[in-house]
Amino acid sequence: MPLALGVYVLCFALGYLLGSIPFGLILTKLAGLGDVRNIGSGNIGATNVLRTGNKGLAALTLLLDLLKGTAAVLIVGAFAGPYGAIIAGLGAFLGHLFPVWLRFSGGKGVATYIGVALGLFWPAALVFCLVWLLVAVITRYSSLSALTSSAATVIFLAVAGLTSLAILFGLMTALLYLRHKENICRLRRGEESRIGGSKQKA
Repeated sequence: MPLALGVYVLCFALGYLLGSIPFGLILTKLAGLGDVRNIGSGNIGATNVLRTGNKGLAALTLLLDLLKGTAAVLIVGAFAGPYGAIIAGLGAFLGHLFPVWLRFSGGKGVATYIGVALGLFWPAALVFCLVWLLVAVITRYSSLSALTSSAATVIFLAVAGLTSLAILFGLMTALLYLRHKENICRLRRGEESRIGGSKQKA
C-alpha cells in the first residue's frame, strides 16, 4: 500500500543519514592514518583505504559500507513496509555518494549498492557478487567488474518481474556509472590498472 508523502520523506531521510556515515574516513582517522582523502584517488571507500596498507581496515570499511545499506533497508522496512524500504535504500546509496558531512563528496557506492540489494532481495546481491567475481577473474579490472555486475543486477530484476526494484537499481546503476566516469575513460584508453596494480583508482 502506497505511503503518505511525509512518510516517504522520513524514510529517505533516515536512509540518507545512515548511508552518509563515512566509515572509511572515520576508521582511518581513528587508526591514526590521517585523512584517507589525501591519498590515492581521494575516495573514502575500501579500495582507497587499502592504499594505507592496512588490509584489515579496508575490509572493515567494505563491510560497514555494505551493512549501512542493508541496515537502512531493514530498519525502515520494519515500520514502513516494502515501499519505505525501497526509498530508504535509495537514500542510503545517495548518502554514501553525496554525504552532507563531506560537502557531498563521497564514495563510488559499490559496497552500499550490494548492501541495499542484500536487504531488499538477497538473490540480487548474490548475482552482483557472482558476476563481479567472474569478470574480475577474467579481466582483473575492479571497475569493469562493478560496472558489469550492476548492469547484470538490473537485468536480473527485470527478468524476475520485480519492476519496482528494477527501476530502483536502474537508477542506482546509472549513478554508479556516473561516479565511475574516470574509470570508464581509462578503460577506453587502455590505461586502467588491473587488480593488484598500483595505479587503479576504482
